[in-house]
Amino acid sequence: MAELTLQVHDSLTAISAQDWDALAAPGTGRPVNPFLTHRFLLALEQSGSVGRGTGWQSLPLTVHDGETLIAAAPMYAKSHSQGEYVFDHGWAEAFERAGGRYYPKLQIAVPFTPVPGPRLLTLPGYEATGRAALIEGATRLARQNGLSSLHVTFCTDDETQTDLRLMPRTGQQFHWHNAGYGSYDDFLATLASRKRKTLRKERAVAQGFGGTIRSLTGDDIRPEHWDAFWHFYQDTGSRKWGQPYLTREFFDQIHQTMRNDMLLVLAERDGRAIAGALNFIGSEALYGRYWGCIEDHPCLHFELCYHQAIDWAIAHDLKRVEAGAQGEHKLARGYLPVATHSLHWIADPGFAKAVERYLVEERAAVDEEIEVLTAYGPFRRGALQQEREQDG
Repeated sequence: MAELTLQVHDSLTAISAQDWDALAAPGTGRPVNPFLTHRFLLALEQSGSVGRGTGWQSLPLTVHDGETLIAAAPMYAKSHSQGEYVFDHGWAEAFERAGGRYYPKLQIAVPFTPVPGPRLLTLPGYEATGRAALIEGATRLARQNGLSSLHVTFCTDDETQTDLRLMPRTGQQFHWHNAGYGSYDDFLATLASRKRKTLRKERAVAQGFGGTIRSLTGDDIRPEHWDAFWHFYQDTGSRKWGQPYLTREFFDQIHQTMRNDMLLVLAERDGRAIAGALNFIGSEALYGRYWGCIEDHPCLHFELCYHQAIDWAIAHDLKRVEAGAQGEHKLARGYLPVATHSLHWIADPGFAKAVERYLVEERAAVDEEIEVLTAYGPFRRGALQQEREQDG
């Protein structure tokens, strides 16, 4: 690797959008994963959602072969474990009880975004070399600065198979898979009779809230819609995390650069929006991200976040809906458990061995839970097999 040049930057502004997106979002069409694009990550920085005072200090890492950018990673120095969704609070507490200092640490991730995707971005043909160089550079930086650890979260299964000498960790999410349905009723036909009736009733109850539901994207999303959604987001954020991770400016930023990559589903009553769900649109999937409301109505959350997302994915021939972290309640609505992946490096050899033993047991438990939950899904037996084949 002597001919390669590794560099740590203090902002994504040091890397051109064209060079970054050649790795993160190649081609001219809609990106597979909008969260990895230069414009999304830059909006986090420029809006103050990451940076000074947030516990997320941007340190993007790049690898050049001569003048060519061949690999890059969205890396951050973290002073806490908030906004990651791969929980290591217990590791931090154990290490500090033993006299260690867990923070700061390094995180290769998309902040506040539990969406699986590549984290070690490379040009085609440079996969093994680029990934190895990125991990070498990140671990070297951690060692030189006395940092406790490096974490690569929500990476791909393919990245975990590369010989990077990191510890793999498995989690789970719930995704809906499109088996070539022509309509929502086609999807319902694959469910057991009782489950099918339950969802029809749930949708009827939700849609009877006394207003209308609209799905907006592109120029149909107006500033007043963001004003309303900001109130929804604040309410949810304050209850879940104590305070919202994203700033109001973030939504203005992504409106300017990403409004064609977003789907905003709004419930409106008496001339005002009372609830909403924000999704991002990839070339293969719809990604559910944020939900909130200022009025409580039965089943409206399920309608806006899950059923409307399925409707939109079917209408636009998307392969799946990824509905974010956690939530076994998604299972009854046709979202099946899938494995998620992360990679971890810990500087202290003794603590690393303890974590590795834990991860072996955790992986076995997660695999068993995925198998059990899948069997409890709402699909008829033959349809469940079709769903598994669709999942690959």
